[in-house]
Amino acid sequence: MDPGKAEEYVVRLYPFASTLRPGHRIAALSNNEPRDSRIHSARGAAHHIDHGCACDAISVASVSAGSTLRTSLEDAMTAVEPQPVVARPWPVRRQVRGSALARILRTTDAKQIGIMYMITAFAFFMIGGLMALIMRAELGRPGMQILSPEQYNQLFTMHGTIMLLFFATPIVFAFANFVVPIQIGAPDVAFPRLNSFAYWLYLFGGLIAVGAFFTPGGAADFGWTAYAPLSDSINSPGVGGNMWVMGLVLSGLGTILGGVNMITTILTLRAPGMTMFRMPIMTWNILVTSLLVILIFPFLAAALLALGADRILGAHVYDPATNGPMLYQHLFWFFGHPEVYVVALPFFGIVSEVIPVFSRKPVFGYKGLVAATLLIAALSMTVWAHHMFATGQVLLPFFSFLSYLIAIPTGMKFFNWIGTMWRGQISFETPMMFALGFLVTFLLGGLTGVLLASPPVDFHVHDSYFVVAHFHYVLFGTIVFAVFAGIYFWFPKMFGRMLDDRLGKLHFWLTFIGFHTTFLVQHWLGAEGMPRRYADYLPGDGFTVLNSVSTIGSFILGASTLPFLYNVWKSYRYGQLVTVDDPWGHGNSLEWATSSPPPLRNFDRMPRIRSERPAFDAKFPELAAGGQSAAGPPEGGARPLASESDGGASYTEDRSENR
Repeated sequence: MDPGKAEEYVVRLYPFASTLRPGHRIAALSNNEPRDSRIHSARGAAHHIDHGCACDAISVASVSAGSTLRTSLEDAMTAVEPQPVVARPWPVRRQVRGSALARILRTTDAKQIGIMYMITAFAFFMIGGLMALIMRAELGRPGMQILSPEQYNQLFTMHGTIMLLFFATPIVFAFANFVVPIQIGAPDVAFPRLNSFAYWLYLFGGLIAVGAFFTPGGAADFGWTAYAPLSDSINSPGVGGNMWVMGLVLSGLGTILGGVNMITTILTLRAPGMTMFRMPIMTWNILVTSLLVILIFPFLAAALLALGADRILGAHVYDPATNGPMLYQHLFWFFGHPEVYVVALPFFGIVSEVIPVFSRKPVFGYKGLVAATLLIAALSMTVWAHHMFATGQVLLPFFSFLSYLIAIPTGMKFFNWIGTMWRGQISFETPMMFALGFLVTFLLGGLTGVLLASPPVDFHVHDSYFVVAHFHYVLFGTIVFAVFAGIYFWFPKMFGRMLDDRLGKLHFWLTFIGFHTTFLVQHWLGAEGMPRRYADYLPGDGFTVLNSVSTIGSFILGASTLPFLYNVWKSYRYGQLVTVDDPWGHGNSLEWATSSPPPLRNFDRMPRIRSERPAFDAKFPELAAGGQSAAGPPEGGARPLASESDGGASYTEDRSENR
């Protein structure tokens, strides 16, 4: 730096600059450099400091020549001048206008595709939520206020379709694409281009189905289950129903391809030492979920293609004269009930990752959680006909018994989650708050599910608001609470910045209060006899007060999204920079052993994998692999297996002790 210049450039060190050790070279950057250059330099500095390297300077400020501050800076730079200058970790280029969109359109990076899945699914979530608010506004008082019955039918049909198939299912692949390859130490997914193709199938399938609102007859109006013969061309004419069928087929194909990709990735691309029983619970659950996907989604595609043939080609697959409606119900619910666990098991995995980190303990009963996941998946494919008790054409004792049975492995999971927290050093950051909200809400939903597994109870409340309440407690409690837990948990890893914890807690309490205010009273509405799917009710029915309470709760729930959206925007632009691999301090799996955000191929250096907690083992080697703490009981990762495995990877492990 020339002291004779008119301006002097002074380094303004960020908080992580305190980690610089004597001898590090600090190079100042000119204010004339593009803003992107300075931003990249900041990120590069954080990345290199984290790995104990020399770093570039972060930012500059202009001061007048000859100041005392300049003299001090020159003295400091003279002291470190002999050290070599480390180049920036990546070349700094100006962003070409439109280049971000071009990268999105052609990307095959699993991390980028995972973020695209998340943004798209959340956009559908807000569309579906807006539909729900309009329906609740209509039901708040008796009489038709803002909708016609036809419009109400279209809204509840598309609300259910969007929330289940365009939000809940795709957001599974958002977390799977970003987190799973890193958790198993893979550089990418097995089929990157197929992965990208699956996303675009999902996006355009969803747009086709939702785009039916812009057709002359409006969107599909036969309910999200599309029961025949209500969904045939005679009872539901118009192109909207056809677009619904084809949109779901297209989106379902993308889901099948995504499942194939995840299975192949997990089975073939694990890092050396990553045996099956060292995989994180999240990865196990994604594997089992993907197996369910490739087993059940072809049934949905077959059922919908046959429905499309009936509507468009005049076929008679679901002709009532040949008991076609019962055939459709069997096909649909053989897909439909396992689909509930397709959108539940991954979020069980998220909660199983969050709770140990904020309890400062290893997960309790690792193998028990894996076994419970496998049992739930197997049983979920045997209980589909409990949705058909009221038809009188299914074997009631058999399906009732299996429905009771599926509560056992779910109870095992609750036992393990509570055991993980027991006597742990729990801290209540936002991800943990949402995980606890998940436990409370899903528990209540599961208890009402046990009631509905009894045919006499089901006969009484079938097609009532009791079922609506149960369904939302199970699905909202599982999906939305766990999704937000996962977003707050992995946002620092995805974007390198922390979300605001105070806004996060505000978001949690608004969501929790709004949800329970909305749906708790619907149990009583159902028990009193209010039917589901009805657009109106009479003042004398006695449903007005509880419906008004439910509507007020729904608007609180809708408003809860606003602090979250503001938090994401604020934190993405101005949030606290993440300068370490593990901002939570007690991360267990491999994603907490790489930079935030990760490099293109996920890792610069792979840590040793000796247990199911490799990141924890690397940070606390004295507690690794079943070591003993001063207090006595074992902590850290599981004890090493008797034999090592290459984990299916195509390369061998470097077993040298000094690497």
